[in-house]
Amino acid sequence: MLMRGGTSKGAYFLADDLPAEPSDRDGLLLRVMGSPDPRQIDGLGGAHPLTSKVAVVSASADPDVDVDYLFLQVGLEKPEVSDRQNCGNLLAGVGPFAVERGLVSAGPRETSVRIRMVNSGGRATATFPTPGGQVDYTGDAEISGVPGTAAAVVIEFPPGKGALLPTGRARDTVAGIEVTCVDNGMPTVLVPAEALEVTGYETPEELEADERLAVRLHGIRLAAGELMGLGDVTTATVPKVTLLAPPRHGGVVATRTFIPVRCHTSIGVLGAASVAAGIRIDGSVAAGIAAQPDGGDRLRIEHPTGFTDIESGVGRSADGRPLPRRTAVVRTARKIFDGTVFPRSATTAPLPAPTPGDRR
Repeated sequence: MLMRGGTSKGAYFLADDLPAEPSDRDGLLLRVMGSPDPRQIDGLGGAHPLTSKVAVVSASADPDVDVDYLFLQVGLEKPEVSDRQNCGNLLAGVGPFAVERGLVSAGPRETSVRIRMVNSGGRATATFPTPGGQVDYTGDAEISGVPGTAAAVVIEFPPGKGALLPTGRARDTVAGIEVTCVDNGMPTVLVPAEALEVTGYETPEELEADERLAVRLHGIRLAAGELMGLGDVTTATVPKVTLLAPPRHGGVVATRTFIPVRCHTSIGVLGAASVAAGIRIDGSVAAGIAAQPDGGDRLRIEHPTGFTDIESGVGRSADGRPLPRRTAVVRTARKIFDGTVFPRSATTAPLPAPTPGDRR
């Protein structure tokens, strides 16, 4: 099933419909998505990391959850399939998909699906309308980066068991820059945009064209990954790096997020959750940049195509460490296509990427 989840799009599969051996599964998914090829011309992928995603869903053996959700990021130009991160956007489609495939029985008005995110072990509960026992994708909820409106999918995350500050500090100096390393569902490095000599209001295309910025971001990611206990992240998609700037449109902060090389046209759900938590932490690099709201948990995170509203509260443990208290977000999802995909033959070598000037 091809679905839009939040501001991403991906192929959703039942785990039983894919090979059990990860290497066989990944090889099949590369052919399904049309990789490696920057255009993904021979598969379902949309030639961008946000549209080259896969959700693998199965009934869970854990009595406290309903389904297991494995997220896989399929590379474009390289034959890579990564399971080293979650995706909170595709997460928005997991509950409806589970109902569509009969893994969860629908309620008469709405349904809540308890989801275990296999990549991290984290959990979430997605609630969405199912009038008459059928998933209804129509509604008046609007999210930036997606045209039109759809039914709201409310996703609530229980407090995680891991450290909100993986390094144990609100600030670290990485590659000569003060940053905050935070993990509230997505390992993220918060960086003041001005520290990298950009405004933080540039378009994704402008930022991607800045070669000097790319080199500096790469150095920050590698060093921060080691500090966060992620090891060598050269080939990993985490941690994400998010640039922070003062808000311009009534939110609490303006963001530009790298995933990890391309600049996100919006912001991921779990990335927004980590940014929101980082803003709430005393002494983080967001101080003096973010505009703290007067009260309540709701924070509006600005991004290149609009905003993401997220409920975020941070408390403290008995020994004074910051702990996430509440995280919830409203997203939407839509079923686009349900059918059979015909993958490229396993014996057919992928076409080489076109050379500059090639007009084939």
